[in-house]
Amino acid sequence: MASIPDRELAPVVVGIDGHSDSALRWAVRAAVARRRPLRLLCALEISSIRSVFGRFDLFTPSLPDTVRAQGTERLQNARGLVDMIDPGLEVAVELTEEEAADALVARSHGAHLTVIGAGRGGNRLGSTLLAVVARAAGTVVVVRGDDDARADLPVVVGVDGSDLSRAAAAAAFAEAALRGVSLVAVHTWDDLRFEKAAAPPDPVDDAESIAESNRLLTEVLAPCRAEHPAVEVESQVYRYSPAHHLLEWSAEAQLVVTGSRGRGGFRGMLLGSTSNALVQHARCPVMVVHREPGH
Repeated sequence: MASIPDRELAPVVVGIDGHSDSALRWAVRAAVARRRPLRLLCALEISSIRSVFGRFDLFTPSLPDTVRAQGTERLQNARGLVDMIDPGLEVAVELTEEEAADALVARSHGAHLTVIGAGRGGNRLGSTLLAVVARAAGTVVVVRGDDDARADLPVVVGVDGSDLSRAAAAAAFAEAALRGVSLVAVHTWDDLRFEKAAAPPDPVDDAESIAESNRLLTEVLAPCRAEHPAVEVESQVYRYSPAHHLLEWSAEAQLVVTGSRGRGGFRGMLLGSTSNALVQHARCPVMVVHREPGH
């Protein structure tokens, strides 16, 4: 088994698919801000192509060769965009014949961040995105749309008291401090989706529930506040439906941070319902925090 690189030197890894430059731009800014190298990864998925076209390749110009040429061009274009944004950034490029999800998951074990674009829809793009977010190690960022105009908006984090939400809170504070913006901590009293409840998703109005929610938020956020005292924090407490509220907040945020599973998750679950909804429907980039290998 290959050794995992020193995390102090680990790069920001970004998948290059030729559909959108938004993920690449986000990854470049992240690498520059963190003073880390950038790794551009283009996966050709040759085995999938061969399984679809079979021996048709024998009677036409080599389709795999055409795909390799397209991949090389995508990496060249991506490298050119990186040089336009920050010509001094250390960049590595990799062209692989692997499936995109497999390649990104494998490289995530040696990455500081793994960045993937949300694509333009379709079953294949959707399945790749969900596979990477569910199976990758460390932290994954799914970039939806272009967040260039969101620089002054807050970072939003979902907090439910689980170990992964504590890790998400720490990551969100670090992001807010790095960006010089405020943080919004969103907590819901219950994981029940509001469309299955008997009432609309209003804020909690029961004094005991509010007090308990505030105690939880204070306890979870205290270490983060101590580490990043300059970050202004706003707490929002709701009755239920964390995915609904975090999706609403994504319209007013530059980044939403969540754990890969929440308090309702169980051992063996790869992706919780809230993180699943966010990476598919949020209106801003979403950072999904996993346990570190071995935890």
